[in-house]
Amino acid sequence: MNNGNASDALAGGAACPIPISDYPQVLMAHGGGGKLMNQLIEKIFMPAFRNPWLEARHDGAVLGIGDAKLAFTTDSYVIRPLFFPGGNIGELAVNGTVNDLAMCGARPLYLSVGFILEEGLPMDTLWQIAQSMKRAAAIANVHLVTGDTKVVDKGKGDGIYINTAGIGVIEHDRIIGPASVRPGDVILLNGDIGRHGMAIMAVREGLAFETTIESDCAALAGLVLELLDQGIEIHCLRDLTRGGLASAAVEIAEGARLSIQLEEKCITVREDVRGACEILGLDPLYVANEGRFMAMIAPEHAERALAVMRAHPLGAGAQAIGRVLAGDAGLVTLQSTLGTRRIVDRLSGEQLPRIC
Repeated sequence: MNNGNASDALAGGAACPIPISDYPQVLMAHGGGGKLMNQLIEKIFMPAFRNPWLEARHDGAVLGIGDAKLAFTTDSYVIRPLFFPGGNIGELAVNGTVNDLAMCGARPLYLSVGFILEEGLPMDTLWQIAQSMKRAAAIANVHLVTGDTKVVDKGKGDGIYINTAGIGVIEHDRIIGPASVRPGDVILLNGDIGRHGMAIMAVREGLAFETTIESDCAALAGLVLELLDQGIEIHCLRDLTRGGLASAAVEIAEGARLSIQLEEKCITVREDVRGACEILGLDPLYVANEGRFMAMIAPEHAERALAVMRAHPLGAGAQAIGRVLAGDAGLVTLQSTLGTRRIVDRLSGEQLPRIC
């Protein structure tokens, strides 16, 4: 690779680990939760920032500070359109960060918010977004305690981008993450999949259905904390955002160095969502969600965990959708309704850009 002396100097003389001839520039797919995003993380960011907290490859970092155990996470939101059926960018920013903390097994407490505003953004739009964040924070029982605002030139910011970071407290001794997954674990899913991504795409593409597809955007911490309070042995949690159920399963299988078998007949997809996916040529397994998570549960606790989930409004449609198996590290397979089995891999491109 010949990329000039400046880049060599910045890298200490080392060549860029991602072949420039293949990807000389960042692509939309590098942010889509698939193979290119994984390559970006593993080849660029992990070597640059490697430490034990990042090695956990979880939705947030679990930090020990004195006698306290805290979870810390951050996320940025660049969704288009800003308002969509079932929510808007502000509500999404609060719920998304709350959910990342919940996936660490933490009780979310405090959020920061950074606004990047484009010159010309209607003040009423900003007011509505701020008010929706206030309401979402109240529902999730978190506080927005600090923030920052920047304004960029008209045409350079797509209205508004939002960054949120969150801190939560872990009130138990369990280690929840891919490293804790064990063969035999039952995989639970708290509801139907694909609604968030299809709600966004229906608006973008002008698709009309008998009913409006609404995003499943919601704060999941209450449901997760109920599982913990009931003493359920949770080994891993993962919310199904970019890349959907399929990408989350692959990430966990790779992190646990085990294999996962999913059962298609147990995975609920609403008919309007399935129809939208067929029109757009998309697989619901890869479509993003903002109120769905998978839980790897010790087999002896699975039935009780399902009962707890189904008793909660955000888990009423919970199902056991698969199992963790020994061997074949990183392999995820799907048993289809026709009885065939196929390998589930990461996305090789970008299905749905700018959905979160």
